[in-house]
Amino acid sequence: MTLTLTALPGIPLIRPGDDLPAILAAALSRAGIRLEDGDVLVLAQKIVSKAEGRLINLTQVTPSPRAVDLAGQVEKDPRFVELVLQESRDVVRARPGALIVEHKLGFISANAGIDHSNVAGLWGNPEDWVLLLPEDADASAERIRLGLVGGSALKLGVLIIDSHGRAWRNGVIGTTIGLAGLPALVDLRGVPDLFGYRLRITQVAAADELAAGASLLMGQAAESTPAVHVRGFPYPLREGHLSELIRSKATDLFR
Repeated sequence: MTLTLTALPGIPLIRPGDDLPAILAAALSRAGIRLEDGDVLVLAQKIVSKAEGRLINLTQVTPSPRAVDLAGQVEKDPRFVELVLQESRDVVRARPGALIVEHKLGFISANAGIDHSNVAGLWGNPEDWVLLLPEDADASAERIRLGLVGGSALKLGVLIIDSHGRAWRNGVIGTTIGLAGLPALVDLRGVPDLFGYRLRITQVAAADELAAGASLLMGQAAESTPAVHVRGFPYPLREGHLSELIRSKATDLFR
């Protein structure tokens, strides 16, 4: 079994309105890669958000009274906190320096995934620009997948990832926030192990495992490698959704 991950070269800085499938197709060509059935493309959230125009300038944000109050607790810009609240369903934790929320997409994250790093706007002070996550990352992944396969029958997966922290662990890791054409969760319940024992509870977060591996190539700073081609994904491709990975509140022991 072989799993090959290749960072795609020469992807430019993405701007709102850019044709991301065309840019990715050109990068695949430069790398000498021709897409095959079962391949997966893993994309950093930032290039998807930028292409979709999810850039916001804080000078155009008016904080609500709730945002002002919460900003005092977490010691953050009230305008930034207002955006976090707009992108969230609920505040899970708030303390100086930390604002943990349930994002509208369903997962728990710091600051609703809103970020300053590697973000530059078209005018004003660069420090005033932030980037929101895609509004519907599953739909974004599907649009990109369709743009790459065209009218062909090619079986291709697209994974959109972001860097998230984890309960009980230090450090961030590549995590799935949207996907199309591949399973998010693989259910191994009932599958026999080496000794014939049938697994009872094992479900594999296959999309997150792949996200973590691709994140090693993408990096976190100035690597400029926001797209990774994957060949050898060890599970059959199928339609998948982020919701497969979201634990229900009733079974969430970390809140």
